[in-house]
Amino acid sequence: MYLISPFSSPSSVLASSTSRSFPGASAVPVRTSILASEQEQSSMLALSSASGKVKGSNPYNEKRLLEQNKKIQTANNAPDDFPNFVREGFQVKVVTSDKYVTTDSGLIYLDILVGKGDCPKEGQQVTFHYVGYNESGRRIDSTYLQDRPAKIRLGNKSLVPGFEEGIRDMRPGGKRRIIIPPELGPPVGPSTFFSAKQFEVFDIELLDVNDCQRRTIGFYSDVVCN
Repeated sequence: MYLISPFSSPSSVLASSTSRSFPGASAVPVRTSILASEQEQSSMLALSSASGKVKGSNPYNEKRLLEQNKKIQTANNAPDDFPNFVREGFQVKVVTSDKYVTTDSGLIYLDILVGKGDCPKEGQQVTFHYVGYNESGRRIDSTYLQDRPAKIRLGNKSLVPGFEEGIRDMRPGGKRRIIIPPELGPPVGPSTFFSAKQFEVFDIELLDVNDCQRRTIGFYSDVVCN
């Protein structure tokens, strides 16, 4: 199973989605899906087994791989200007338009719409919608379909590093596409739901940013954001 989610720990998300919600708290649902259909997996296998290397490979081979990628993404109804991922064995080349920006950490992003106001700070709660895609452009996860935006506080390691980096310098009302490399993505291994290191693509819409305060009533303590 391949779980695509901006949240850093599958186990912690599962716990939060089933726990009791206190005032000011919001549980975030978890959704899982297969990485790709059998047809996509066979196509991706063909890409990874093609001759040559990504860096310095034959231009004809790379062009052919890109064309195959485009066909798969078109079949999956991928959004406009969606990135391409050319795999040759363990090497991956991300192909994007010149509109995309690459940060020092390796995160790649495209500002679709720049919002207004202040960027969120550590400890504040962000409310956002997102759509998650796999490398084939297939939509895997979407808060829009749930009609319920996600809410999370920054700085408590609840988001995968790449997602938190991508949302930190957004402004309310902004829309951004981020491409998260495996090193900035979720944990991978036998103790998690993640079976392979893949690039993750998210379209994010930042709705609101709120301050948070801890309140204590007797032996009861929680955090309220408004």
